[in-house]
Amino acid sequence: MNQLDQLKRHTIVVADTGDFQAMDAYKPQDATTNPSLILGAVQKDAYRPMLTRIVSEHRAESAAEIIDRLLIAFGREILGIVPGRVSTEVDARLSFDTAGTVARARKLIAMYEAQGIERDRVLIKIASTWEGIRAAEILERDGIRCNMTLLFSLVQAAACAEAGARLISPFVGRIYDWYKKSAGANWVEADNAGENDPGVRSVAAIYRYYKHFGHETEVMGASFRSTGQILALAGCDLLTISPALLEQLRTTEGEVRRQLDAKDARAASIDRVKTDEPSFRFALNDDAMATEKLAEGIRAFAGDAIKLEALIDAAR
Repeated sequence: MNQLDQLKRHTIVVADTGDFQAMDAYKPQDATTNPSLILGAVQKDAYRPMLTRIVSEHRAESAAEIIDRLLIAFGREILGIVPGRVSTEVDARLSFDTAGTVARARKLIAMYEAQGIERDRVLIKIASTWEGIRAAEILERDGIRCNMTLLFSLVQAAACAEAGARLISPFVGRIYDWYKKSAGANWVEADNAGENDPGVRSVAAIYRYYKHFGHETEVMGASFRSTGQILALAGCDLLTISPALLEQLRTTEGEVRRQLDAKDARAASIDRVKTDEPSFRFALNDDAMATEKLAEGIRAFAGDAIKLEALIDAAR
């Protein structure tokens, strides 16, 4: 049996792509996208007609409104392929605006529902800033499920769980990138592989924390650089994986063993993390990696939203 099929015995597999035509071969349960993936997709010949059609039909609307329509169009196509949920991201430029995030999320859900798609099949992706977490707390009370993204630290994860977020997406690969760059010539790949990978360690710690304290928020490892990182997290609630790595798993034989187990986590000795605003802000600030990668991620997603707006304006 190939590694992908074995992995599915332990973990829900999610496709990390805006290229819905590439999904069918891997039979993922859910799918997750972000502005960078959508930007990449609409520049491909296969998807450019979708962009052209939506711009033509809504030419009088602002570029931001057309982006929302594009997100819904991709989400609707994806939900025709996956049996579960699709994640659709709020504009990263609202990452420090609680009210703006809530309003945009409600708008996206209303647009999905107008297309006949129930809100239970949609996760709204929100950056795991203090303001974003507060927005998720409001939205979850309204029955709008949230996927907290750009998550790099335990304090972010703990705060998301306390807010009642449905799912978090801790970024394995970006954590790995930061520590490798920081170590420079002193980095030894063999010493930082498998369970010792800093990104893997971070997600494993979050998983154990959630299971120990009985949090219902789902943990979905994201942003992988290798199949080794993926296999080291077998047993995590969900893993969102790019088509290239899904293909590697699908074409590779070998045993895949469960690495994370909720029973072991419940028996562990773990201290509860404080999640009030002063404690959250201090802990996040005290973690150079998490602070830098959160800021970098927001800038990158916001930048890709601006590029997408430029594509839309050029297509008018």
